[in-house]
Amino acid sequence: MTNTPHEAVRLSKRMAELNLCSRREADQYIEQGWVKVNGNVAVLGQKVLPSDRIDLDKLAHQQQAQRVTILLNKPVGFVSGQPEKDYRAAVELITADNHWEGDTSRIPFDVKQLKGLAPAGRLDIDSVGLLVLTQDGRIAKQLIGEHSGSEKEYLVRVKGKLSENGLALLNHGLSLDGEKLRPAQVSWQNEDQLRFILKQGKKRQIRRMCELVGLRVVGLKRIRIGKVKLGALPTGKWRYLGDNERF
Repeated sequence: MTNTPHEAVRLSKRMAELNLCSRREADQYIEQGWVKVNGNVAVLGQKVLPSDRIDLDKLAHQQQAQRVTILLNKPVGFVSGQPEKDYRAAVELITADNHWEGDTSRIPFDVKQLKGLAPAGRLDIDSVGLLVLTQDGRIAKQLIGEHSGSEKEYLVRVKGKLSENGLALLNHGLSLDGEKLRPAQVSWQNEDQLRFILKQGKKRQIRRMCELVGLRVVGLKRIRIGKVKLGALPTGKWRYLGDNERF
């Protein structure tokens, strides 16, 4: 929802809309005295107009520059978020030993990078491939915010017999949870593997879509998010998102 020209909104909301940071980060920066509105130091809860000028202190920019985003090739058996009964969380794989030697970012590993590191999106426990973990609220918003249009590409191994108009339905025409799904790009990669490109991510979406057209998913691998590809990153290894890479 866009604000009308004369509508005042909370400063933290406006900063998130401008993609300066996440709302939570905005409140932290305001508390530190790192935000100015029209040249005056901002206060928590302040409201601003779209015409107001917002400036971030260089200390906030420095803190943002130190935030890392990590790409992990998640193996089967790890959950994306909080550890669950008998299962480990993917973030436990972010160790110096698991850092891929092919990483060209030249960022040194530091355990401080694990603080506030959270998955931007999820992969089911039995799915593998590209999982993004980030300390940067701007990247999280870009990948999982309500207006995120980031493409996510998957290779999906299936069994069963596809219903007659099944491929057309996978591309557009299915509903889940009483809601019509956004158009997808789905095509055969080979005789038992489909390629899916989605712009949304409902829980177990691909598995449920396949079930609706007579297929059962036996393997699922995410190979791309936006412009960033899994590439040659080995299973269980991770690397940093480089300065020259954008989703």
